[in-house]
Amino acid sequence: MPITDEMIRNATKELYSRALRKVPEDAKTAIAAAMETETSETARQTLLLQLRSAELSERTDRFVCSDSGVPTYFVKVGSKAALDCDFKLAIREGYEELVETIEPPLLKHVTNPLTLERGYHGKDMPIVSYDFESGADYVEMTCSPKALGSGRWASLELFTFPSLEQIETYILDVAIKAGAQHCPPVIMGVGIGGSFDHCAGLAKKQTLRPIGEKNPEPILAAMEERLTKAVNSLGFGPMGTGGDTTVLAVHVDYASGHGFTPVAVCFNCWINRRAKARLWGDGRVEWSE
Repeated sequence: MPITDEMIRNATKELYSRALRKVPEDAKTAIAAAMETETSETARQTLLLQLRSAELSERTDRFVCSDSGVPTYFVKVGSKAALDCDFKLAIREGYEELVETIEPPLLKHVTNPLTLERGYHGKDMPIVSYDFESGADYVEMTCSPKALGSGRWASLELFTFPSLEQIETYILDVAIKAGAQHCPPVIMGVGIGGSFDHCAGLAKKQTLRPIGEKNPEPILAAMEERLTKAVNSLGFGPMGTGGDTTVLAVHVDYASGHGFTPVAVCFNCWINRRAKARLWGDGRVEWSE
């Protein structure tokens, strides 16, 4: 049996709704752990408030934050998956159905950058990135809505044969410029190398990596540890209240490229919004975070 338009439409709707209502378990665990090491009482109370907000949104089936962002999806297509669907059309239709039916209603965050007109629809909405996975017989969809707090402070710079020290200095400069305006404690995603667009994609995907998952590349694992300590030492703290917890994790990936080396940095706010579905040809759908 093939994966159908209906399955894609339903997954599109459900993923966006889930991402808005639930803080992933790894983020809640990391926030709870941060409360044990945080030295500022104000910061501890802020982290506790965030955990209570996460619990309340689940219990009442409400959005964690009123800024629902814009619909952003990552679609991974297995090379052995049986398909009978038009991905672009089905995702667009699923999003349109969501806008008409979701409770509470979405606010009008989709903005035309030329006219500043706001609504639910617009050019290239939803934003979808596609990839392929060899040997897989399923389609995997991830929704990670991008809102103002985390999206505004992303940055990318191009270097020529930079040292690791130069790269890390730039990443810290981005963190300093962002301050606490991305609603910390955040996940910080970093991409190094490749091309301009590929590097930005690496950074975004790293914000989706589960907290606590060790980087298999030793150089990057050490970099992540250094950067996490360095950013937290800046003292911005949860929601800018001060303290030791500005990031829950810094995740880094790289790609080979030319002598010019792009470095991209982006963030997921404390809600760490993400929801994932794996669609199989026999009609099964596996949901995860």
